[in-house]
Amino acid sequence: MIIEKQDPYCKSCSSYSHIRKNWLGSIVFPFSALLQQSEFSDETDVFKRAQIFKKSCQAMFPNRRVAATVFNGEGIQILVTRYIKALNPPQQLLDVFLHDSNATLDLIARFVSLIPVVPDVLDENDGFDIWMTSERCISLAIGNKEEHAILLCNFFLYFGKKALVVLGTSMLEGQVAYVLTQETDEYLLWNPLTGQCHKQFDPFCPLQSVDCLFDDGNVWFNIQQNNTPMAVHFDYSKESFWKQLLPKDFQGTNAQSIQPEEIIYCETNKSMIEDLKNRIERTLKCKMMEWRPKQPTRWNRQCTYILQKILPKLELGTGSFVLSEEEGEFERLLQFYWVTGFPIQMPYTDVQSIIDAVYQTGIHSSEFPQTEFALAVYIHPYPNNILSVWVYLASLARHE
Repeated sequence: MIIEKQDPYCKSCSSYSHIRKNWLGSIVFPFSALLQQSEFSDETDVFKRAQIFKKSCQAMFPNRRVAATVFNGEGIQILVTRYIKALNPPQQLLDVFLHDSNATLDLIARFVSLIPVVPDVLDENDGFDIWMTSERCISLAIGNKEEHAILLCNFFLYFGKKALVVLGTSMLEGQVAYVLTQETDEYLLWNPLTGQCHKQFDPFCPLQSVDCLFDDGNVWFNIQQNNTPMAVHFDYSKESFWKQLLPKDFQGTNAQSIQPEEIIYCETNKSMIEDLKNRIERTLKCKMMEWRPKQPTRWNRQCTYILQKILPKLELGTGSFVLSEEEGEFERLLQFYWVTGFPIQMPYTDVQSIIDAVYQTGIHSSEFPQTEFALAVYIHPYPNNILSVWVYLASLARHE
């Protein structure tokens, strides 16, 4: 600060000045932030374009979903395209079907479906979408619908598949995110929450509308009048069918993916799995007796033994690898008993969810005299404590 003064006793004398330094504070700029300034300035135009794009799409079709930007885990707004990148699945999955690529893709889709999903009630955030990276989704073993779809899409890209994320709606699940893969002569729609794959013209596909697509390079909004999967033209290069966020020659962003170069997986503790299995069995047997306060609960060891051998085969074989040995044992059992029951499979979240699922079967409510029961529990471990839980509860009534 420069301060000028004049001698009050000598008006003819010239004034003099001196400099005073007052400390007001300091500002520290991280070097990484300075390096990112060019990126921020490059993306400013893209964010403006994204905002205009979203408003334009919503004006044309207010009920259709569109996403161009979201917030990452650090609260920074970024393009959805930056979430898409080829990522490695667990090696454990790649080693199961070494000579069957289709079976490997099905298994990878199943793995993604076993990651618990954030309930819709917890995922409502007033239109401000917050998406985690695929690595974070794996490490926390939880994710929303979009994070599941992004993870599955990234796994498919690892195999060189042409894959995009689809935003739409489902009759069963409300707002959903699917994965679209382009095959030689058809399009496939993958539900990341169930692991199921549907052909485009499958009448049983629960996807009700196809509203928006995105990959690592662009976002496309569906402007076709009929947006049901069977009616949609998925050739997003046609501007009469799809409105794209970025023109083909747009050079406004060089932003890299926020995904890591690769995902590092950790092995699930096998002893923990055995302890959890035993705890679930004990809890369910106690609950069975609570649910039958006026009737005795008897357990059939022979049937339990058979079910224990069947469940591990169901995990990877989806029922097609039940050997003739178990079939023969079951047939002998059916000579003496009328058997009612079925297996339940679900991702592991907590024991109470398993209790609720078993209770809803109603198998415990059998009132036939001399009814016996069989219970088997199997947990198949995947990396990062992602677990597939199987419970087989059956009731056995002796033939008269």
